[in-house]
Amino acid sequence: MNITRRFLLKLTPLLFWRGSTSSLAAADTEAALPFGATYPQLDSLAVGDWWNAKQPSAKKAALPPAMDVPRDQIVAFALYTYDNGVLKLTAQFFPLKPDEARQARLEFQRDGVWTKVATEAILYPGWSAHFRVEKWDATQNVAYRVRHGDKAMFEGLIRRDPIDKNEIVIANMSCNSSRTGGLRPEIVEHLRAQDPDLLFFAGDQTYRHTEHTAGWIEFGLQFRDVMCDRPTICIPDDHDVGQPNLWGENGKQCLREDGSDGGFLYPAEYVNQVQRQQAWNLPDPVDPAPVERGVTVYFTRLRVGGVDFAILEDRKFKSGPFGKIPLMGPRPDHINDPAYDPKTVDLPGLQLLGERQEKFLHDWAQDWTGSEMKAVLSATSFCGAVHMHGKADNRLLADLDCNGWPQTPRNRALEEIRRAWAVHLCGDQHLAVVTKQGITDHGDGPYSFTSPALVNTTYGRWWHPLDEKPGPNPVPGSPLPWTGDFKDGLGNKLSMMAYANPPDIKDERQRADGYGIARFDKKTHQITFECWPRFSEAEKSQFPGWPITVAMGDNDGRKVHAELPEVKLDGVTKPVVQVIAESTGEILYTVRSQTESFKPRVYAPGKYTVKAGKDKPDTVVSSGLEVM
Repeated sequence: MNITRRFLLKLTPLLFWRGSTSSLAAADTEAALPFGATYPQLDSLAVGDWWNAKQPSAKKAALPPAMDVPRDQIVAFALYTYDNGVLKLTAQFFPLKPDEARQARLEFQRDGVWTKVATEAILYPGWSAHFRVEKWDATQNVAYRVRHGDKAMFEGLIRRDPIDKNEIVIANMSCNSSRTGGLRPEIVEHLRAQDPDLLFFAGDQTYRHTEHTAGWIEFGLQFRDVMCDRPTICIPDDHDVGQPNLWGENGKQCLREDGSDGGFLYPAEYVNQVQRQQAWNLPDPVDPAPVERGVTVYFTRLRVGGVDFAILEDRKFKSGPFGKIPLMGPRPDHINDPAYDPKTVDLPGLQLLGERQEKFLHDWAQDWTGSEMKAVLSATSFCGAVHMHGKADNRLLADLDCNGWPQTPRNRALEEIRRAWAVHLCGDQHLAVVTKQGITDHGDGPYSFTSPALVNTTYGRWWHPLDEKPGPNPVPGSPLPWTGDFKDGLGNKLSMMAYANPPDIKDERQRADGYGIARFDKKTHQITFECWPRFSEAEKSQFPGWPITVAMGDNDGRKVHAELPEVKLDGVTKPVVQVIAESTGEILYTVRSQTESFKPRVYAPGKYTVKAGKDKPDTVVSSGLEVM
């Protein structure tokens, strides 16, 4: 049997993904170029004889942290989630040297005693270890520590599920520029004071592109003091996997450096390493089959304190524009031709979330097990709520990198989100906005909150209508001049509620960077969006236009035509109610009532079926209900 070096290079990372635990065997088989000789630049600061690696140029980014640290500090950080009785925890290590064990230990403290509960391999490349604990009791706080050898450790706390809290708080963050190095105390201190129940990093945790391990460790050092003791969601976006933009097109190999032909620029092994480091700690994917080239998936759900979060991969299945639509700007993904018709780029067969994620959203919206409210988390917004790109005078009509394109699958996604009366949280745009999406009409879709860039030294963006006038139905009393109903450059309807333009992108304190907070009130079924500048005084000075409070039911903004008879189930205090239009079979919505009874609303004349249940709508309450 002729085993080529190329075959071994491909096989090595898979061996360690499957859990080789012998430190000698690991050191002997760790390939100097684990992604092949074609890609020597990938993770070069953390592979091979990494301690001799040449530091990268600091022209476009600050130098990354040193990878060669005192050996009692090699456990860099950890992050975790738990759902449905399963705890998943990822520990990230600094690169190890050949004589160091490739094993990590997880210990819990109960009744003052530390006990080892698991030993796992430290995987190469990537230097991460992954712990899965079944039958997790989420009713108790449990201290943990990850250990290596006799001295190195990282400590934190697995928080109990805050199911008894009325208000569940999530921090919404993205776009952590690598041009500004060092720690982030001005953000972390405020986050710890606001004490969110869940952290959501929507992507671009690092911009180091080909040096993900170094960039990921840098990010971890910046945020580990707040990640260590609460559930954390990190979903990688385009820059995390080393691309300027990403249209994943089901995992295929892209051929253009800008990625606009669709697919991933770098080998599947590198993409999978990035996803493993950032997203393995999420609950198991609901549909785990890999896409093309063996690229793994992670879209899933996570419940925290009675709020159910659908976690999407809105880049992985999306079609690339190059070769599919005419060139109408300086780039395949930019449109600057004011005479173009948006319908000409909304072509049959183009994908956004893809069929698998659309099915997931459809099923998720109907299952309210363990939840009272719902939210969707993804990388970017379902509209183009930006006018100026990069510079305050660089106007762009339409950007195909946002989820406003392709328009037809965009509308399908919003319809599924609307069926659950869910809000949408995202990042990516470097501009904080709150919009109400329109599908058929202005305001008939869900609310969306796009977080500002955490550190906005990479790319400024501005909301600036050409006529410098508000749209119809502006926000009453808003300090912002340009709220109201608009269409983006792709023809999508949106209602602008608030935006945070950077006054001066060259001034570190005027770049409009920071983070978002979303507060879910389970008693009133209201959600409050807060937007905090990076250098604000905590609890004192949000961006103008915030906070914004919305009602859960207003995420379905269709005009109410009539109400159906009240629904009440014996023995069920807050039933889940579903309304179906009999003429089409369409599920209008599935929601949990705030009280023992629920009066369903409908949006047009016709006949309707109403179903209800404790956690799912499994009982037909009435059918043939006719509304004139």
